[in-house]
Amino acid sequence: MNKNLGVILCLIFAIPSLAQGQKIISGICLDSTTNKVIASVEIFNLIENKSTQADEQGHFEIAIQKFPAVLAYFSMSYETKYDTFFSASKNVTVQLAPFEIGLDVLTIQARKKELFGLKQISDTRGMTIMSGKKVEIVSLENAVANLAINNGRQIYAKVSGLNIYEGNDGGMQLNIGGRGLDPNRTSNFNTRQNHYDISADVLGYPESYYVPPPEALEDIEVIRGAASLQYGTQFGGLINFNLREIPDFNTFHLRASQTIGSFGFVNSYLYTGINKKKFSINAHLNYKVGDGYRRNSQYENLLGIISMKYQINSKSFLKAEFTSSDYLAQQAGGLTDSQFEQNPRQSTSERNWFAVDWNLYNLRYQNEFSRGDKISVSLFGLDASRSAVGYRGNPIDINSNPITALDEQDASGNYISPRDLMIGEFNNIGLESKYLRSIVGSRVKQTLLVGAKVYAARNTAMQGAGSTGSDADFDFYNKNHPSYPIQSSFTFPNFNASLFAEDIIYLNDKFSLTPGFRFEYIRTAIDGAYQSINYDLAGNPINTQTLSDERVLERYFPLFGIGVSYKGSRKIEYYGNISQNYRSVTFSDIRTVNPTFIIDPEISDESGFTMDLGVRGTISDYFSYDASLYSVYYADRIGIILDDRANRVRKNIGVALISGLETLVEYNLSKHRFPDSEWNVKGFLNTALTDARYLSSEEVNVEGKIVEFVPFLNLKSGVSLGWNQLLASIQYGRISRQFTDVQNSDVAAPNSARAGIIGPIPGYGVFDLTISYRYRRISTQFMINNMSNTDYFTRRATGYPGPGIIPSDGRGMYLSLTYNLEK
Repeated sequence: MNKNLGVILCLIFAIPSLAQGQKIISGICLDSTTNKVIASVEIFNLIENKSTQADEQGHFEIAIQKFPAVLAYFSMSYETKYDTFFSASKNVTVQLAPFEIGLDVLTIQARKKELFGLKQISDTRGMTIMSGKKVEIVSLENAVANLAINNGRQIYAKVSGLNIYEGNDGGMQLNIGGRGLDPNRTSNFNTRQNHYDISADVLGYPESYYVPPPEALEDIEVIRGAASLQYGTQFGGLINFNLREIPDFNTFHLRASQTIGSFGFVNSYLYTGINKKKFSINAHLNYKVGDGYRRNSQYENLLGIISMKYQINSKSFLKAEFTSSDYLAQQAGGLTDSQFEQNPRQSTSERNWFAVDWNLYNLRYQNEFSRGDKISVSLFGLDASRSAVGYRGNPIDINSNPITALDEQDASGNYISPRDLMIGEFNNIGLESKYLRSIVGSRVKQTLLVGAKVYAARNTAMQGAGSTGSDADFDFYNKNHPSYPIQSSFTFPNFNASLFAEDIIYLNDKFSLTPGFRFEYIRTAIDGAYQSINYDLAGNPINTQTLSDERVLERYFPLFGIGVSYKGSRKIEYYGNISQNYRSVTFSDIRTVNPTFIIDPEISDESGFTMDLGVRGTISDYFSYDASLYSVYYADRIGIILDDRANRVRKNIGVALISGLETLVEYNLSKHRFPDSEWNVKGFLNTALTDARYLSSEEVNVEGKIVEFVPFLNLKSGVSLGWNQLLASIQYGRISRQFTDVQNSDVAAPNSARAGIIGPIPGYGVFDLTISYRYRRISTQFMINNMSNTDYFTRRATGYPGPGIIPSDGRGMYLSLTYNLEK
């Protein structure tokens, strides 16, 4: 994108907003029995095929082009109401009658679809602009998936093109990529919970060691394309987890779930919500433990979330939220290809452990000044740590070099060498404010969002010799061991300030533009020292030196983008967008002392842009679709390559172009062919076809190669069959072969130092079955994951939790029982 585009966008923002001669209907939605406000009511203009959503204080405003207008109001657990208006009207009071207590949620949702079909994505949702973007919302309320183990291929089955690492840690971490992005700890997305950051360091170390339990979620927002404008610079976009909260029409909500399953899996989840006058409290507690699919892969996790909200008045509220997650996992080590073929459940080490202590804080204030005019301020922080102890050398020892032979034992069976210990501590604080204004006039209609964010982090990383034992000991080993050369201690003081704006400009009742920009100031710093030891050919230490590293990387730049939307009717929308992207080097890029690869001291930031062009809609109320073409231009892409000494070097590789087609279709057979039947038969097909290649590179044997982490075919499909409250669903996912290095290397020889680490990931297919039954307040689920017991893997790790192949779980069976009480 050139400078002219920036000028054009600035001119678009400067269009005067004329607010004369308004033709709007505005009002508030209330419970007819309690007179309390009802948040997030969906308002449909049935004549013009438009929709909007009331805010958290129940206020709504909708533009009307022609009268008479027929509005329909829909909210979960309330009767749908219809009003006819013959002229503009303000301060309308809409009273909705609640359904009788005990009405099944599935019935409510089915009724919504009968009334409105699968409606278009709203232009705004809360304080988020969604117009002109690739938006997918995953509802968890009645998801037919194994939520207890956070089965990503089931939960995100209808999100196009995602590439997911599947490990065996009970779903305590989430590893999602897509469109050529590394899935490792979802580091290429901006990950948020209730719209505040939850990763270690948004720019300095954007890895997510924490993910909320899916049972605690209302839905998950996945926004790609121009999402960089409001949520940061990253290529991936946004993944936001919206936590379950007690609705205004309830005074008490209790949900308890217990799941047991294969490989010693036990999961207990408890939720309670209380509403009393102006106060509401929501609390989630989750405990899970398991032995893991492989030997030496046990894990344990205790997680709690509590939020308290005070409704200051009908237009403003204050909300505080605290999250704490503490888990410990043993890591079975990586395998070579021959070891995987021999037995994927075997372990190469009993000495690898990983621990995380994650504490998140958030304080949010939101106020509505007038109809369509509101502001939110969010203060958030993180106090966390992650510790890893174990062996990160090659999966096998080929020459008994003392640097790599860390699992050597003495005659009594005791380990001799200390393990590699890494401890990272993350402390950050941020403040983000947003202002949203809707303006409806006779000549111009706009929805403007402006905001600012300030973010500061001071993180530390220490690396050195751990204990010689095999337990979860995260204390540094104080004795001098010349056979262990690596010790380091670094501090990373980072600072980021940004301004952003997006503006939906409605050119007419069908066509809109959404220009946006973001201005970033980034200061990434490093201050510390590391120890280096040189060895002779016999492996004896001959020289030890301590090297210091002190650097400051400071940069500032604008990002521009624009989205378009054309809504031919309520049942079809054409959308497109283009936006610039930027990824700053992380502190693991700048300085990580790792025996499996080295880092180019000249490594620099990545940049590029993303484009989307698509169409989405419905046919009647039985068929929905979303098809889009996309392209990602990725300059200075960082990857790993072999140097002339066969060392793996992390550096800027070159320019990559990633393009593809993403389609999602859903079909309700029973509604189409047998509308009066009690049976419910539905199916979906989610397909992504991707071509990704390096256009240019200064490295040998890279230009024209396929980009790593990109399967050509990424297919997910499912069929569900239901009768009354009994539902059965089967899902199938197929991923074609993908490469893990920039040179598209074949599988390394079994006796090579690259064995297990370098090579393609073979294609695979996996079936999952879920059967659920609901009786009043009790529901049960029986799940079989990987029904065919396929041996496959999705990752070749270069460090933890390997290095080497990390096998995915074989066949597992799970049984879940849930009790749900609402008053």
